[in-house]
Amino acid sequence: MSLQELTEAVRAKVAGGGIDDTVKFDCGSDGVIFLDGSTVTNEDKDADCTIKISSDNLADLLAGELNPTMAFMTGKIKVEGNMAVAMKLGSIV
Repeated sequence: MSLQELTEAVRAKVAGGGIDDTVKFDCGSDGVIFLDGSTVTNEDKDADCTIKISSDNLADLLAGELNPTMAFMTGKIKVEGNMAVAMKLGSIV
């Protein structure tokens, strides 16, 4: 999936309402997806929580094919910042 496709997938997930914090999905050289409530952009801004994840793993996560807890435990996801914010993402991904 391209970054634009991933961005649209995240946008669709939060269309009914996101979380009250800012989150950045950092996909390395592929770019970033910045989430602020139900607003989704590709701006690289400071966030309450940064999730470092590959584009492929993010696609799998959004498709429900990657368990977020297992991904974190196996190092496929790295969390920087507020871990409580990361836990809230379970309600949207």
